[in-house]
Amino acid sequence: MQTQQTFRINAAQPDNLKPFLPKPLIISTPVAGWNGFYFAYHRQSNYKLPETSPFQHIVTIYSKEFQAKLKINGHWQNKSYAATDVGIFPAHQISPAVQFEHDLGFIHIGIEPAMITRVAYELVDTDAIEIVQQLQTHDPLIQQIGLTLKQEIETNGFDSYLYLESAANMLTVHLLKRYSTHKFIIREYNGGLPKYKLKEAIAYINDNLDQNLSLAEIAAIVQMSPHYFASLFKQSTGIAPHQYVTKCRIERAKYLLAQELSVIQVSQLVGFQSQSHFAKVFRKYIGVTPQAFKKAL
Repeated sequence: MQTQQTFRINAAQPDNLKPFLPKPLIISTPVAGWNGFYFAYHRQSNYKLPETSPFQHIVTIYSKEFQAKLKINGHWQNKSYAATDVGIFPAHQISPAVQFEHDLGFIHIGIEPAMITRVAYELVDTDAIEIVQQLQTHDPLIQQIGLTLKQEIETNGFDSYLYLESAANMLTVHLLKRYSTHKFIIREYNGGLPKYKLKEAIAYINDNLDQNLSLAEIAAIVQMSPHYFASLFKQSTGIAPHQYVTKCRIERAKYLLAQELSVIQVSQLVGFQSQSHFAKVFRKYIGVTPQAFKKAL
């Protein structure tokens, strides 16, 4: 069942994405400050898209089966899409014109080429990266990532930015592994982070809990790509970076709630944009609401 909930925190869209994004807009991430990726969910009928060359890599995830017409090599062709199909439209490549008349939900994920390069930081030749266009493919992992992003934004808004960024990085790695013209082998390292790098990362996290922390900026502190940092950090701590940050925020919140501070002040000091989301997460970890915890002190 498709939601009709709408997030309007920032309804603006990158100019190069506008041809890909029909209306009405139901969910959209803010444009600025999202380190190279953009998420949007739309519901639309009678959709027409001209031939386009996007500046971002566009991943489209379809919500149900439908019929479409695509203009390929100057000729219109009929195509049948299933609910499990996805489309991949690389940056700076011509994407065909398309028409359909069915009511349909679209998930669009836009990934900046710079993000692809950043994730592929350890690869020998990042100039060789070229994503292959897929007008129609079946990819359960891409579908799962798209639906997970949609659900997370619907449930928690944008307080889960670090989690959303981690999912976008996972998608980027998958594109490199499966859809690049060069079959890159993404090296996997074992043993966790060196102790001094782990200490630097943890110190940075604890010093910036009131900020909207990003995976890219934490990884940059220890001079690693987000992908490898996330993998090695989890090996060192047993949990993913976004889980660790949440754990630190809740521990800091417990301390601050014992001071002469209101719940809303505490929620802001530990990096939550929404007091209701802070209460939900706090209760999940501690078993009671922040207000009940404060009264029991």
